[in-house]
Amino acid sequence: MKWTDCVPLLAASMMMCAPAMAGDAKLGKAKASAQCAVCHGPTGISQLPEAPNLAGQVEIYLVKALNDFRSGARSNEMMTIVSKGLSDADVANLAAWYASVEVSVQAPQ
Repeated sequence: MKWTDCVPLLAASMMMCAPAMAGDAKLGKAKASAQCAVCHGPTGISQLPEAPNLAGQVEIYLVKALNDFRSGARSNEMMTIVSKGLSDADVANLAAWYASVEVSVQAPQ
């Protein structure tokens, strides 16, 4: 088998690993400002100890987490209620927004 015979298989496998829907970070920012900022902060840096930081999280993780809240696979009183009203596009857009926020980390001295 030549290596060129594997190219279509490689391309197909890469497409299967990609998110089903690419989100729009601008739309996600608008949705987050209206619905998520109270708990998670306007840029995803939470001011509340019980709400996690979302800024800089991996997009695929955020999609999975929101979908798990929507399906009931993951439970949190507030997130279960909030996530029920999200469409697939909302989830993709929110994930794109929070993943696009750049976060820097410094190791302690």
